[in-house]
Amino acid sequence: MAEILRVATAEFAAKGLSGGRIDAIAAATRTSKRMIYYYYGSKEGLYLAVLEESYRSMRQIESELHLQDLEPEVALRTLVETTFDHHRSHEPYIRLVMNENMQRGAYLAQSKTIRELNVPAIQAISELYERGLNKGVFRAGLDPVDIHASISALTFFNVSNQHTFGLIFKDARQGDDAVALRRANIADMVLRFMLK
Repeated sequence: MAEILRVATAEFAAKGLSGGRIDAIAAATRTSKRMIYYYYGSKEGLYLAVLEESYRSMRQIESELHLQDLEPEVALRTLVETTFDHHRSHEPYIRLVMNENMQRGAYLAQSKTIRELNVPAIQAISELYERGLNKGVFRAGLDPVDIHASISALTFFNVSNQHTFGLIFKDARQGDDAVALRRANIADMVLRFMLK
């Protein structure tokens, strides 16, 4: 099952739901289309399982950060930098999310688990934010979902738009030093937004 999901992730990330082929997934996993349909019901069912697993994996990484054990400013920087690193090293995840947005969330809307999968992300930010408020380091009046959206937007763009941005601006921001600087700048932006 894990191998099918891994191969299907690459297939759907590269070609989208409409272009992804069950034949190619079956061949790459040395299984049969019949077996894939047995486990997932349909191509759309497999696509939804890939989406759910992609979000589950991201939430698992976040849960292993133990943000509650870090000072609020350090925890926030850790969360932003980890999100940046995840997105940068998991381009298929970004492409899947982009594809699902082009579908207007039609398949995620069918998921019975996607909302529950994402509750811990907002809960962790809420707790982190509350601790920062109580220590007097974060400003009042911010919304945890908005904080999450801001972190996502700043870290997502670097992968989702890397090709067009690079071509338009003839930008060579892909070197290690440039990536490290961008990562630090994004963490600084989020911190400055939230600090008193």
